[in-house]
Order: sequence, then C-alpha cells, then structure tokens
Amino acid sequence: MIRLFTYRGKRIRARDKHLLFYFALFALLPLFLVIMGLFHWQTLAMIDWNNSTLLRFTDGVHVNAAIIAVSLFVSVLSCFLAGFLYYRYRIDSVKQVMHRQKIARMFLSNNWYETETVSSEGFFTDLPKPKTREKISQFPKVYYHMKNGLIMVTVEIMLSRYQDQLLRLEKKLESGLYCELVDKELQDSFIRYTLLYDTISNRITIDEAIANKGSLRLMKNVYWEYDKLPHMLIAGGTGGGKTYFILTIIEALVQTNANIYVLDPKNADLADLETIMPNVYYKKDDMIACLNNFYDEMMERSQSMKQMENYRTGENYAYLDLPANFLIFDEYTSFMEMIGRESIEVMGKLKQIVMLGRQAGFFLVLACQRPDAKYLGDGIRDQFNFRVALGRMSELGYNMMFGQVQKDFFLKQIKGRGYVDVGTSVISEFYTPLVPKGYDFLKSIGRHTEHTFAKNDLQKDSEMI
Repeated sequence: MIRLFTYRGKRIRARDKHLLFYFALFALLPLFLVIMGLFHWQTLAMIDWNNSTLLRFTDGVHVNAAIIAVSLFVSVLSCFLAGFLYYRYRIDSVKQVMHRQKIARMFLSNNWYETETVSSEGFFTDLPKPKTREKISQFPKVYYHMKNGLIMVTVEIMLSRYQDQLLRLEKKLESGLYCELVDKELQDSFIRYTLLYDTISNRITIDEAIANKGSLRLMKNVYWEYDKLPHMLIAGGTGGGKTYFILTIIEALVQTNANIYVLDPKNADLADLETIMPNVYYKKDDMIACLNNFYDEMMERSQSMKQMENYRTGENYAYLDLPANFLIFDEYTSFMEMIGRESIEVMGKLKQIVMLGRQAGFFLVLACQRPDAKYLGDGIRDQFNFRVALGRMSELGYNMMFGQVQKDFFLKQIKGRGYVDVGTSVISEFYTPLVPKGYDFLKSIGRHTEHTFAKNDLQKDSEMI
C-alpha cells in the first residue's frame, strides 16, 4: 500500500534565520503584559476607552513614575527567570529551535535557494529607473524532526545547481549541530540525514552491556550484531580504554553459552584471566596451537552442521542451537611481528575464519594499536564489519580503520571515547561502557564463569537422565 503522507518533521523556511528571537518574543511577551497589567489595572480601568480619537485619562488620574519603573523591573525579571527555567528544564525544545535556526542560516549563507529580481516603483512613477531587489522565489524543502535522541534532517532533491552540496551535508550538520551522523538514506526525491544528539548521554554502564540473541549492546543505540555482521576490529593507543573495552566484551560474552579463547602475546592484563577461565594463552606456541585448533573446529562444525537432521540452507549455528565461539586476539600486530615467517600461515588461517566463520558461529575480535595493511592484507580488514577506534589516533590510523571518508575526527580527553562503524560505512562518535573506579574484572568474570560452568554441568546431567 502506497503511503500518501509521510511526516518528515517541521519545515524550515528562510524566515527561520531569526527563529530563536521570535520564539522568545512570542513566548515571553504575554507574561510581560500580564505582569504589567497587574501593576496598572487601576490606571487602565480609568482610561476613557470611548474616545475614538485619542485614549486619555479621566480627571484625577496621575501616573506614578516609580510604579512604572518597579513594574518594568519586575516584568523583565520575571521574563528572565521564566526563560531561564524553560531553558533549564526544557533544554531539548530550545535546542530544536536553535538547530532549525542554524540550518536556515546555513542555507541562506551558502545561497542554496532560487531568487528572482523584482522592481519596486516609488511614489514618483515618472522616474526613469525604478528600484530593483532580489527576492527568494524558491527555498528548498527542508524538514527537521527530533525523536528519541535522534535528529532527522530531510532535504528535497530537486536537480538544482546546489544538488551536490545537499547530497553531502553530513560534515556541516555534524559540526554545526554538534551531533554525530548515524545514517544517511536516499529516499524518493529526498535525502534523510539521521544524527545522534548528545552522544555521551547514550553511554551505558558495564552491567548494561549484555549479549543476547546474537547481539551485544555497547551503547543505548549501538549494538554489535555479530550474527549478521561478524568480526570486530579494535584499534587504539595506550590510555585510550582499549583493554577495559575488551574485558567488558569478555564479561558480557561469558554470561552466554559461548566458548571464548583469549590470546595476549604481551602477557599483560588479559593473560591474568587464565586464573579464572580456560583457553587463555600468552606463549607463542600455545597461541599458534589455539589458532589452529579454532580453525579446525570451525571447519569441522561447518561439515557437521550439514549432517544435522534439522539443518536448513541459509540458517546459521544459532538455528541449530549451537554455541558461538569467539577468538579474542589482543596486540595482534605485535604478535605477527614476533612470529616472523610464520605470520603468512597465521594470516591464511585468519582469512579463512573471517570468510567462513559467520554461519558456523566462529567470530574474531582483533585488537591492535594500528591496523597496518601488512598484517591485515588480502581483504581481511574489509571483512571486519564492526570497527572501533579508541583514544588518540593519527589521520593515517583513522584511514587504516575506516578508509578514505568525509569525516572530521576530533579528540576529547575522555577515556573510552572514540569512533565506530557498525557495518553501515557511517562513522559515529562512540563511548565504551562505563566501568566504575576500582572495578574488579577478575572477580566479576570469575563469578560469571563459575555460574556458566555450573549451568552447563546441570544441563548435561539432565540430558543424561
């Protein structure tokens, strides 16, 4: 069924360049007049309203200058307080007005509209040259809508001289509205930009990072849907929050029935997990053996799935009620430099995993300081659908992570902040789940691991019975 009407939001017009002033004027003027009227209602009652030529006071009425001054002061102060309270408790409404004003001014300052020349004849019509001026004849259809923390700016595409600019508004909208682009969709005769407003308010705590049904929640509006978009690539320098982010992912995954393998070639924080969970390795030979075993299990499952009774073409491991398997590989590039010539064989195995792992339920989480093409060649890097860059990175590092994109990257001194591509080729600001100060990952992950093992043992016992 064809939809005859689609709500796109409030239309932005050329006159909205002064929208904030008009909004404040029409909102506060009634309050100003009411307060002034309360002070001077007796005086107003004595005005001769029947005089059609001139309103004038009746005899005996005197205007007190002190009362006028006090009433003006109280009225202005009341309007100021009302405006402050409205801004304090209805900040989103004020921001929407400011955004619409900014967008209107953006179109006007860039001359993204059509004009026509009109002549205005003065009082003396016999003058040889009447005055001419330019008038806006057609202003583009632009709509603004905010819902659930998302801003949607929809612009009509009219094959005009400024069409190319309208198709690339993301940078101006991000910097002007202080938002992050999360989606860009070309509709019938319209293009819609969806931006995340006040990104940091969408940050979640570590207890809200939950994996369920093939999806891991990382922000209020950001999910790693590993069943659909497998494999995660994490990059970031020292102090960017990369280690805490990986530990958060591990803690969320151990609460499922997934099998987790952890490789830490630097024998650092992740290696400490060997005291509370199996399949944690930091020695060279053990890590290579783990990688080979992970690959062999993937190939074996791929074959065995086809032999299962309820197997269906196109369905994945979850349909067959099989557990997911995650290989979490920290400091990947450091490991590749460590093993030398053996890196070619390792890269071959990793390529097979990223190409074939999704349906069988085998997923990679690779972390490094910078994803050099030397160790992520042959299209391996392109297979990582979920990419996160944390902390300070160079322009070259961002290009390695996300490719050549029209995006301005800004540094903010907030630990756990960075940028993410969830698989849509749209790079957005990202904040890792917030970890409380003094949080004990070993204790928490160990508790979840014991609970998972106990649950699995109970399930096995019930199956035997």
